[in-house]
Amino acid sequence: QVQLVESGGGLVQPGGSLRLSCAASGSIFSINVMDWYRQAPGKQREYVAHITRAGSTVYADSVKGRFTISRDNAKNTVYLQMNSLKPEDTAVYYCHTSRGDWGQGTQVTVSS
Repeated sequence: QVQLVESGGGLVQPGGSLRLSCAASGSIFSINVMDWYRQAPGKQREYVAHITRAGSTVYADSVKGRFTISRDNAKNTVYLQMNSLKPEDTAVYYCHTSRGDWGQGTQVTVSS
Protein backbone atom coordinates (compact mmCIF):
# COMPACT_ATOMS: atom_id res chain seq x y z
CA GLN A 1 0.00 0.00 0.00
CA VAL A 2 1.00 3.60 -0.60
CA GLN A 3 -0.27 6.75 1.05
CA LEU A 4 -1.50 9.32 -1.44
CA VAL A 5 -1.61 13.05 -0.74
CA GLU A 6 -3.30 15.39 -3.21
CA SER A 7 -2.56 19.10 -3.40
CA GLY A 8 -3.01 22.05 -5.72
CA GLY A 9 -6.73 22.59 -5.42
CA GLY A 10 -8.32 25.96 -4.84
CA LEU A 11 -10.67 28.60 -6.14
CA VAL A 12 -10.30 29.64 -9.78
CA GLN A 13 -12.39 31.65 -12.21
CA PRO A 14 -14.02 30.02 -15.22
CA GLY A 15 -11.47 29.65 -18.00
CA GLY A 16 -8.61 29.42 -15.52
CA SER A 17 -6.12 26.67 -14.84
CA LEU A 18 -4.93 24.55 -11.92
CA ARG A 19 -2.41 21.76 -11.58
CA LEU A 20 -3.16 19.03 -9.09
CA SER A 21 -0.44 16.84 -7.65
CA CYS A 22 -0.70 13.41 -6.06
CA ALA A 23 2.36 12.50 -4.05
CA ALA A 24 2.82 8.87 -3.04
CA SER A 25 4.63 7.74 0.08
CA GLY A 26 6.32 4.93 -1.82
CA SER A 27 7.38 4.01 -5.29
CA ILE A 28 4.72 4.17 -7.99
CA PHE A 29 7.01 2.67 -10.62
CA SER A 30 5.42 -0.76 -10.39
CA ILE A 31 1.84 0.50 -10.12
CA ASN A 32 0.20 -0.19 -13.46
CA VAL A 33 -2.49 2.48 -13.44
CA MET A 34 -2.77 5.80 -11.62
CA ASP A 35 -5.95 7.76 -12.01
CA TRP A 36 -7.99 10.74 -10.92
CA TYR A 37 -11.62 10.74 -9.88
CA ARG A 38 -13.83 13.59 -8.73
CA GLN A 39 -16.98 13.97 -6.67
CA ALA A 40 -19.25 16.99 -6.87
CA PRO A 41 -21.69 17.82 -4.06
CA GLY A 42 -24.68 15.50 -4.14
CA LYS A 43 -23.23 13.39 -6.95
CA GLN A 44 -21.45 10.08 -7.21
CA ARG A 45 -17.71 9.90 -7.60
CA GLU A 46 -16.79 9.87 -11.29
CA TYR A 47 -13.77 8.89 -13.32
CA VAL A 48 -11.66 11.71 -14.78
CA ALA A 49 -8.52 10.23 -16.31
CA HIS A 50 -5.88 7.55 -15.98
CA ILE A 51 -2.30 6.93 -16.98
CA THR A 52 -0.61 3.57 -17.30
CA ARG A 53 2.89 2.61 -16.32
CA ALA A 54 3.81 2.85 -20.00
CA GLY A 55 2.44 6.38 -20.18
CA SER A 56 -0.78 5.71 -22.08
CA THR A 57 -3.60 8.04 -21.11
CA VAL A 58 -7.39 7.97 -21.24
CA TYR A 59 -9.82 10.75 -20.39
CA ALA A 60 -13.48 11.11 -19.62
CA ASP A 61 -15.32 12.85 -22.46
CA SER A 62 -16.18 15.75 -20.16
CA VAL A 63 -12.51 16.71 -19.71
CA LYS A 64 -10.94 15.55 -22.97
CA GLY A 65 -8.91 18.30 -24.59
CA ARG A 66 -8.82 20.37 -21.39
CA PHE A 67 -7.12 18.13 -18.82
CA THR A 68 -3.76 16.37 -19.05
CA ILE A 69 -2.62 13.60 -16.75
CA SER A 70 1.06 12.80 -16.31
CA ARG A 71 3.28 10.85 -13.95
CA ASP A 72 6.83 11.29 -12.72
CA ASN A 73 7.94 7.91 -11.40
CA ALA A 74 11.21 9.37 -10.09
CA LYS A 75 9.24 11.75 -7.87
CA ASN A 76 6.47 9.24 -7.14
CA THR A 77 3.97 11.87 -8.22
CA VAL A 78 1.03 12.03 -10.59
CA TYR A 79 -0.26 15.33 -11.95
CA LEU A 80 -3.48 16.60 -13.41
CA GLN A 81 -3.15 19.79 -15.43
CA MET A 82 -6.59 21.36 -15.76
CA ASN A 83 -7.14 24.14 -18.30
CA SER A 84 -10.24 25.99 -19.48
CA LEU A 85 -11.97 25.17 -16.24
CA LYS A 86 -15.75 25.31 -16.05
CA PRO A 87 -18.10 25.67 -13.07
CA GLU A 88 -19.16 22.06 -13.62
CA ASP A 89 -15.58 20.98 -12.86
CA THR A 90 -16.16 21.99 -9.24
CA ALA A 91 -15.58 18.91 -7.11
CA VAL A 92 -13.27 17.17 -4.71
CA TYR A 93 -10.56 15.49 -6.78
CA TYR A 94 -9.13 12.17 -5.65
CA CYS A 95 -6.04 10.26 -6.66
CA HIS A 96 -6.34 6.47 -6.95
CA THR A 97 -4.14 3.52 -7.78
CA SER A 98 -5.00 0.26 -9.51
CA ARG A 99 -4.11 -1.41 -6.22
CA GLY A 100 -7.07 0.32 -4.56
CA ASP A 101 -5.35 3.14 -2.70
CA TRP A 102 -7.17 6.49 -2.38
CA GLY A 103 -6.02 9.90 -1.33
CA GLN A 104 -7.97 12.24 0.92
CA GLY A 105 -8.92 14.57 -1.92
CA THR A 106 -8.38 18.21 -2.80
CA GLN A 107 -11.17 20.73 -3.39
CA VAL A 108 -11.43 22.49 -6.73
CA THR A 109 -13.94 25.32 -7.01
CA VAL A 110 -14.56 27.09 -10.31
CA SER A 111 -16.56 30.25 -9.79
CA SER A 112 -16.57 33.91 -10.66
